[in-house]
Amino acid sequence: MGKINGCLKCLFIFFNVVFAIIGCLMVFGAVKASAYSHQMLSVGAPSLGWSWVFAIGILGISCLGIYAGCSEKDLALKIFAGFMGVGMIIMLIFGIIVAVTRNKIKASFDTASAELSKPFMEDPEMRLMLDGLQQSAYCCGVVSSSDWGDNIPDSCECKSQYGLYPGFGVSGCKPLPQGARGPQQIYRQTCGDFIFMWLDLIFRVAMGIFFGFAVTALLGLLVSLLMIYQIKRHDGSGGSSIGMKSY
Repeated sequence: MGKINGCLKCLFIFFNVVFAIIGCLMVFGAVKASAYSHQMLSVGAPSLGWSWVFAIGILGISCLGIYAGCSEKDLALKIFAGFMGVGMIIMLIFGIIVAVTRNKIKASFDTASAELSKPFMEDPEMRLMLDGLQQSAYCCGVVSSSDWGDNIPDSCECKSQYGLYPGFGVSGCKPLPQGARGPQQIYRQTCGDFIFMWLDLIFRVAMGIFFGFAVTALLGLLVSLLMIYQIKRHDGSGGSSIGMKSY
């Protein structure tokens, strides 16, 4: 008979196998994303280094958990529990950082500061992306149409049907500002709300992932501590988990 409860051991190994598969998929995704790393860096996206660390960390710790569960070795489970404790703290820190960053960005969009539009308007590729966004999202400018200066692009042109029947994402038309060149009617709505809507979705997903992994790490820590306790109790009772009566 094993040192650890059979159901607990199977459940522990099963979840580690699941996370090992997730780690493999994340490594595969990081490999695929590496082909576009230069393009992503050119538009200000973060480096893929942290994604590699995260993916390999999940894969390595999951493999350690599978080995610890199968071998029922006290040392391996203690190392796994240590990783779970550290991982829980790291995930909580990352989740808090993402939440704070989201609130800062939301405050920037709420105040509609002109500083918010500078990264878009100073980068030619970001300007091109904003120009395409205006056509699909029916908006003009990041903070206001004045982000384009005196030359308003044709993508800001508001069609008459949008002005008469404003709907989702369309707040109607307004006249071209005095002194500016471009279409006579432009979208009243700015693209800042649309951009933040997608950024907010990304931040919420990231917070869910980080806090979800923190809860998972806590459960893994508790289960591994319970398994360590069962091993110590088994070893302390002389190698038998159930005493046999003698007749």
